Amino acid sequence: MRQLSVYLVVIAFGLLASCKKESKPAPVSGAPTNLTLTATVNPDNSGNVSFVASATNAVSYEYDFGNGTFQNVSTGSVTYKYPAAGTYTVNVVAKSSGGQTVSKSIQVTITIGSSSSSVVWSDEFNTPGAPDPAKWGYDLGANNGWGNNELEYYTNRPENVIVSNGTLKIITKKETFSGSAYTSARILTKDKFSFKYGKMEVRAKLPSGGGIWPAAWMLGSNINTAPWPACGEIDVMEHVGNQPNKIFGTLHYPGRSGGNADGSTVIIPNVTTEFHRYGLEWSATTIKISVDDAVFYTYVNNPASPFNQNFFIILNTAIGGNFGGAVDPAFTTGTFEIDYVRVYN
Repeated sequence: MRQLSVYLVVIAFGLLASCKKESKPAPVSGAPTNLTLTATVNPDNSGNVSFVASATNAVSYEYDFGNGTFQNVSTGSVTYKYPAAGTYTVNVVAKSSGGQTVSKSIQVTITIGSSSSSVVWSDEFNTPGAPDPAKWGYDLGANNGWGNNELEYYTNRPENVIVSNGTLKIITKKETFSGSAYTSARILTKDKFSFKYGKMEVRAKLPSGGGIWPAAWMLGSNINTAPWPACGEIDVMEHVGNQPNKIFGTLHYPGRSGGNADGSTVIIPNVTTEFHRYGLEWSATTIKISVDDAVFYTYVNNPASPFNQNFFIILNTAIGGNFGGAVDPAFTTGTFEIDYVRVYN
């Protein structure tokens, strides 16, 4: 009888142990890690943006599109159509099966175009490596200061010009190279793309430092037969580090060139830390230059001006010279970062 009692106690203990083991909660997964978030804005001005979020150990993603709209998705990929133009801060929260979260934010700028406006040419700079050779060529060398006593030597090296992480980067460096004290890059669409009238927009973040001189500009395609300034020059954006946050919009043409050029300026905060949209609206009657859709310079076009023919696009960063001014001795490098260049009809 005593043996039977011991036996029953052993069985009961085993059953309790078994129940206790089975009642253990499932292990909780760790928080998501390595969260990335990218956005591709459709260049057709429709407002459509494709977002892709990815994180290790995530089972769902909650998007906040920055305008009061939220959406949960399981794959991390979603396309959202913004109903209005503007710059939005988009936040995504990645969640694990255990409920732990991690978040990441990016900014997107949306342009909503009219049905009569469409993109005729663009570079979104989404393919890593050298700029697309079908769209861009290079001006190379020091060229005796490019007419402005500039100090840089323009190269096509990846150290000075490269596409990465969705933007074009023109990098100016302090280094001795082929007799010059600085290197940089100057790319252009000459003999590859030009246009007459329409709208151009460049979304960019500018380099900082005394003497640095980034620019987005255009020259008349007849420059080989009508030397500057007869060919005309349209400076959509120029900025010099010695005058922080002052954006120049300028036209050069016979009688109004060099220091006598026709243009205006505007102060825009944070041009070296935030992206802004530098725009041109060009017709047979007017040329308007803007920042973030705010026009700060208007030129009344006329049939006698050189601004009634095709122009090509140039992106570059110079340093020093007549306009760039004295270079800060502490300057070592600066990056002109371009998100996109778009031309509309």
